Amino acid sequence: MSIQHRLVEYKDGETLLEGYLAYDDSVTEPRPGIIIAHTWWGRGDLECRRADQLAELGYVGFALDMYGKGLYGSSPEENTKMMQPLMDDRTVLQNRMAVALTVAGEQAEVDAGNMAVMGYCLGGLCALDLARTGADLKGAISFHGLFDAPDNITNPQIKAKVLCLDGHDDPMTTNDKVVALEKEMTDTGVDWQLHTYGGTMHGFTNPEADMPKMGIKYNAVADRRSWQALENFLAEIF
Repeated sequence: MSIQHRLVEYKDGETLLEGYLAYDDSVTEPRPGIIIAHTWWGRGDLECRRADQLAELGYVGFALDMYGKGLYGSSPEENTKMMQPLMDDRTVLQNRMAVALTVAGEQAEVDAGNMAVMGYCLGGLCALDLARTGADLKGAISFHGLFDAPDNITNPQIKAKVLCLDGHDDPMTTNDKVVALEKEMTDTGVDWQLHTYGGTMHGFTNPEADMPKMGIKYNAVADRRSWQALENFLAEIF
């Protein structure tokens, strides 16, 4: 096994974006592809490491780009400034995710008929939103993602199975938001799961997350458990 990767430039309208593709070059046939949406910081080491890990499991990982080539936040204030336009216009967010899904499916290593989406923080919301649009996905996975439903989709057409991995002490997914998501998924008839980790804040998968006053903190146990849950879920859907 030899994990290879390459950068893939692509465009959403006039916005130049750059994704990170990882795959095992000992496999010759196309295999399931999983696109990875990033945190509010932008596409960084976390998402690229996850793409590599997915490649080691026999999939193709594609760490996508929501902000634009080379754009990466340096502070919570800057992150919010880059993220907010996407939160304010979920149609733009959903279209950008759809473009990434198409681009990933066009890569020679990918079986475009077997795709999933996953994401972290902002990316978790992106993953759920792409599923809500009715995209042709086998699965959608949210790691400490935001649960706020979009205002432009009143009747979600979710084809994917859904897995949400959430910290109980995450201030961004309060109980009312959790209940609202559960109701949305149930009303839509989705095959859904929600795993809640006790004593766990937002950002629990990121070793660099260390802002406990904001409710953001790495948790090694929850990180390990959630990755195992992901592995089990991917084995099921593929």
